[in-house]
Amino acid sequence: MQMNVKTAGFEGPLDLLLHLIKQLEIDIYDIPMAEITEQYLLYIHTMQELQLDVASEYLVMAATLIAIKSKMLLPKHEEPLEDDGFSIEYEEDPREPLVEMLIEYRKYKEASEALKEMGENRALMYTKPPSDLSEYRTAERPLDPSNRPTIYDMLGAFHKLLRRKQLQKPLKTKIARQEYSIEKRMEEIEGFLREKKGWTNFYDLFPEYDKEYLIVTFLAILELMKQNRIFVKQDGIFADIWLTVNEG
Repeated sequence: MQMNVKTAGFEGPLDLLLHLIKQLEIDIYDIPMAEITEQYLLYIHTMQELQLDVASEYLVMAATLIAIKSKMLLPKHEEPLEDDGFSIEYEEDPREPLVEMLIEYRKYKEASEALKEMGENRALMYTKPPSDLSEYRTAERPLDPSNRPTIYDMLGAFHKLLRRKQLQKPLKTKIARQEYSIEKRMEEIEGFLREKKGWTNFYDLFPEYDKEYLIVTFLAILELMKQNRIFVKQDGIFADIWLTVNEG
């Protein structure tokens, strides 16, 4: 079954790098290229496993990271000084252009978030007398928006799920081909969460190992989040992800 899905949750390779730097608690001025390259390629591989359309700029950034990592493995070059016979170590940090791009991107990203917050605050201001809206009142969201996981957190959780399912997969198995529908799986997940009547662990929605089933389930969760039919929370970095149905 071939599925090509585009999502607006990705803002570009620099956004992914900033997410990894924050998650791994890395100093942006002293990036360990081996670690950041490994984690970046892991995310790219997970996106390809989901058959998401990986834009060319993600692959270009992957090649750039590998090139920087390779340059840092080269021996340092020394140039002799003819006057006194001493030599100096000539070294140009290959990470510098990348760091400059990240800092510049972070500056605009923070400015964008500040403007968005200002817009949201301004939207709360009204110039008319208050009206009785009790008949339109719905249940308040049980979430703190700051605890809502990003698309990258969801990808990380899905990657851990794949590794866990792979370890649990029998050495010899016979699987009958079965077609899965994202729309049907969305209804199943929503019904399952409604029956639970509370928060459900992300991994409980993947009861069996079948690659197509896992991918359809994950994409169904993303679509339910996009349509605001479920709520998702994460209490901290690397913490489990929890889901509940939106009863509002």
